[in-house]
Amino acid sequence: MAVYSMTGYASASSGAASTHETTASADNLAPQPPASAQGSVSIELRSVNGRFLDLGFRLPDEFRALEPALRELLTAAFRRGKIELRLNTRSEAETHWPRPQTDQLNRLTRLESMVQGWLPKAQSLSVHEVLQWCKGSAPSEKLDEVALEAAKRCITGLREARGREGERLVAVLMERVTRLRELAARAEPLVPAVVKRQQQRFLERWQEALDNTGAAQTISREASQERALNEAAAYSIRIDVAEELARLRSHLDEIARLLKAGGEVGKRLDFLIQELLREANTLGSKASALELTNISVEMKVAIEQMREQVQNLE
Repeated sequence: MAVYSMTGYASASSGAASTHETTASADNLAPQPPASAQGSVSIELRSVNGRFLDLGFRLPDEFRALEPALRELLTAAFRRGKIELRLNTRSEAETHWPRPQTDQLNRLTRLESMVQGWLPKAQSLSVHEVLQWCKGSAPSEKLDEVALEAAKRCITGLREARGREGERLVAVLMERVTRLRELAARAEPLVPAVVKRQQQRFLERWQEALDNTGAAQTISREASQERALNEAAAYSIRIDVAEELARLRSHLDEIARLLKAGGEVGKRLDFLIQELLREANTLGSKASALELTNISVEMKVAIEQMREQVQNLE
């Protein structure tokens, strides 16, 4: 199953023609029925990241009734993201003059005669005014089915675009997972040496403190050494980061598994990224050597880069 990004863009358009038929011959000059009106619908979909599915529609007034059907199509295709749908129409009647029909001209003649009967000084209609009236009185074409068809193709295009972006994000995340595993592998051999070095330093300082205070003369050597070893062991446990490295590897394995499985993994990955950052911060706070501190810083940089990418996954 693929991993989808929440970022993408797609557009689609569809055209339609009315079903009016025309009949004309060379020796039949009778007025023809209306020429087939042409219209087209264009749809744009823009998608950005969001916690939930947030849909926005920018539709002409004549397409408001389509919003429930468009919402149903989008909710069936997507689960997360802020998606905006824009619908625009274009009619060939906007750029082509219609051919006046007999009924239109007869009606216009009657109206003109009526007006001039009441207003004798009223001017007669010009050819341009007649054509404008015929154009405005032409029946508007119903483009609902055309709009839905365009919406379906646009949704398919947006899903493909989000899928391609998802593939790129998965590649980036897997690179960061590999980088974090390398850093964990570098840190692991350092842990026993750091613990042993700090334990030895603790024992030296313990003995130095006893000598400076004169307590070494009143406390037996065996008791002093046993007490020092117990304190050193407790200190070693506090600075040991082996457990944090083990949990970090476990989180990385789960992230890799989710990326390979695909599907809606964004929220689960976001939680795992938080856990990774927690382990890296603990590693940095417990690190008593400069090498481990530097590794912790590099880990947090890589994890923050992962967080930015995971925010875009569905």
